[in-house]
Amino acid sequence: MLCDAALAVLVESGMRGLTHRAVDARADVPIGTTSNYYRRRADLLAATAERIYERLQPDPAVLRTLESRPPTRALFVEYMADIVRRVRAAPQLLIALLELRLEATRSTELATMLETTLHEAYRFDVAYHARSGLPGGEREVALLHWAIDGLLLDVVTPSMGASIDADAAVALLVERLVPDEQ
Repeated sequence: MLCDAALAVLVESGMRGLTHRAVDARADVPIGTTSNYYRRRADLLAATAERIYERLQPDPAVLRTLESRPPTRALFVEYMADIVRRVRAAPQLLIALLELRLEATRSTELATMLETTLHEAYRFDVAYHARSGLPGGEREVALLHWAIDGLLLDVVTPSMGASIDADAAVALLVERLVPDEQ
């Protein structure tokens, strides 16, 4: 509940507006509650980053459907399209993550904490990819992370106005970056 309130404050007011008291007010809890759980602002920010990743987790039913199919490049497109759908359904999560990542360029403490979360998420994605038998490997997972991150930035912020829609871009990115066979 506190991390969800912190997310809302972060999206509405940016990093400067994200204070323990602002989170208390947004969560409608007594003043001091957030600081009791998160003594330091950096701890609140790290917990907020973890919450973003929790909320962006795929729907288990969607995963079961995808996992029941043969591991092809076309299936890889579906996995990537699902990520884009989830972010488009909750753009505030990516906006909050971008705020945190930008703040981490100015705070080594936050950078260290955030890197832990980012590295864990990436390692999970690489391991899941390997277990699933999808074409490509760690390099393709990294390339798609970077490419999809750029696409999503354009989706949730003022767009550059490209003539290709996000779904077509996802398919094209996977086609260009992932080999058809292992």
